[in-house]
Amino acid sequence: MMTATAMNYGYARVSTTGQDPQLQIDALHAAGCNEIYVEHASAARGAERPVWADLGTRLRPGDTITVWRIDRASRSLPDLAATVEDLTARNVRLVSLSEGIDTGTGAVATLIVHLLAAVAAWEREVIVARTRAGLEAARRLGRTGGRPTTIDTKKLIAARALVADGATVTEAAQTLGVGRSTLYRHLGASP
Repeated sequence: MMTATAMNYGYARVSTTGQDPQLQIDALHAAGCNEIYVEHASAARGAERPVWADLGTRLRPGDTITVWRIDRASRSLPDLAATVEDLTARNVRLVSLSEGIDTGTGAVATLIVHLLAAVAAWEREVIVARTRAGLEAARRLGRTGGRPTTIDTKKLIAARALVADGATVTEAAQTLGVGRSTLYRHLGASP
């Protein structure tokens, strides 16, 4: 019975077409990669990475993905943790040349996955805390978030007077230059 030989796939990614992936490609060749996949894709959240997806369909247990730097394999820390967990579950190693990371080293792989997941959770908590602190500081300075109000007290008083004098809400809204629905909402009337 013939068994397939484990592959060492290289993966290089550059964010813009103006960047040159050659440094990454040279390092991947030197690391003994059998095939090298090159992606010209943004690292932006939600950005498509068709080359990475194609590589994912070719992976078999025992294979290795080698990257020049760990940030080439993912767009964010939470994404990296999920990627490492997925690859480990599929018995695929992820090797980063620059950082010397190799997820195929047994207990170390598990430690790396858990450490990345913990750091990702911590990072999310820090972002939430900073956002809350920023919003509280803005509120103390009298700033509120959200869309600016489209109708001020002066216009609302004028609208009430127009409606009391017999104008419809639609006519009052047109006269004051505000939306009909907005005026209905502020007057507490229904259309």
